[in-house]
Amino acid sequence: MAHPTSLHTESDARVLRLKRGEDRRLAAGHLWVFSNEVDTDSTPLTGFAPGAVAELRSARDAFMGWVCVNPHALICARILSRELSQRVDRALLERRLAAALALRERLGTARHCRWVFGESDLVPGLVLDRYGDVVVGQIATAGMEALKADIEAAVRTVVNPAALFWKNDSGARELEHLPQVAEAAFGEVPAEVEVLESGLTFRAPVATGQKTGWFYDQSANRRRLGSYLPAGARVLDVCSYVGAWAVSALRQGAAAAHCVDASQAALDCAQANAARNGVAVEVTRADAFDALKALGERDARFDVVVLDPPAFIKRKKDIPQGQAAYRKLNQLALGVLAEEGLLVSCSCSYHLAPEALQEALQGAARHAGRFVQILEAGGQSPDHPVHPAIPETRYLKAFFCRATRGVG
Repeated sequence: MAHPTSLHTESDARVLRLKRGEDRRLAAGHLWVFSNEVDTDSTPLTGFAPGAVAELRSARDAFMGWVCVNPHALICARILSRELSQRVDRALLERRLAAALALRERLGTARHCRWVFGESDLVPGLVLDRYGDVVVGQIATAGMEALKADIEAAVRTVVNPAALFWKNDSGARELEHLPQVAEAAFGEVPAEVEVLESGLTFRAPVATGQKTGWFYDQSANRRRLGSYLPAGARVLDVCSYVGAWAVSALRQGAAAAHCVDASQAALDCAQANAARNGVAVEVTRADAFDALKALGERDARFDVVVLDPPAFIKRKKDIPQGQAAYRKLNQLALGVLAEEGLLVSCSCSYHLAPEALQEALQGAARHAGRFVQILEAGGQSPDHPVHPAIPETRYLKAFFCRATRGVG
């Protein structure tokens, strides 16, 4: 059955026109239109309501795609369809969500995964995480906000979960002039969701948790950790949140694990997750830098240290300060790492290039009097695919490093 479009009809679609020469990046596959690329003389941005759908056309009047427009944002439009006949409506959203689900089914993680990853699944501004029969979503753009009712209907059609919860509290919404709000779209949303990962069972908070409750992007890296764990390893999980790294390490053969986080609620959840999987973790509530410094002063030593901090660099102007923070955190971690120890150093800051994290690691190693060798470089899990034309979709870095005495 055909679905009616909720935003426009054939007769009322408007045109957003690009300046001359501003179509190359978009023709190469990128989905974002910046406000300075628009021919505002012929198509003023002020003439569009936030979330409005328009035809994007080049200066030569070539059709570039259907876009959702936000006149108030630097990224003033995002392409949702490149086919003139494939308009922005519920049917398109259903196709996009079904295609995204098909990928996760091939990966074998369809019931517990990042189901939709924004631009990489051709639904810019939308994230959907699946926890069995509960879906938690985040909308970051005015276009997706305008399509929210159609998204909810598409979610019902494609997977028909028991509940959908919108956790729209990210800072990205401020850039789009959208309010931060958390609310159930339908169904009864539990306080905690169940997560199945690599044969282990976890629970994570929804409304009070970080992101959508869980970090599926590190799933593959947590599995990878097992191949590097020495027998009877002592593991320190810094910025542990609800203990995913620590519990995974214990079930992969580590003898002991210690979680450090600034949130007592997260640490309580970490201990409960450990118990669910037949292990136990020690916990310390503290700032990561303060905790590592205190452990170093006590000459504490760990065979494995995992650093999985929040993004220190959210904007380009934060790069110098953020680089210094990554170097300092890694230096403190090396101070508590045993000889021949394993350091897993992560960054989710898109603006920190992999090479910059390597430089921070090398600077930390020299200050700590250690020689570090990068054994493997991990990234985000396959349910967070990278769009090859959009470098912004590749953000997670995870370096598995061996550290010995002596400076390299």
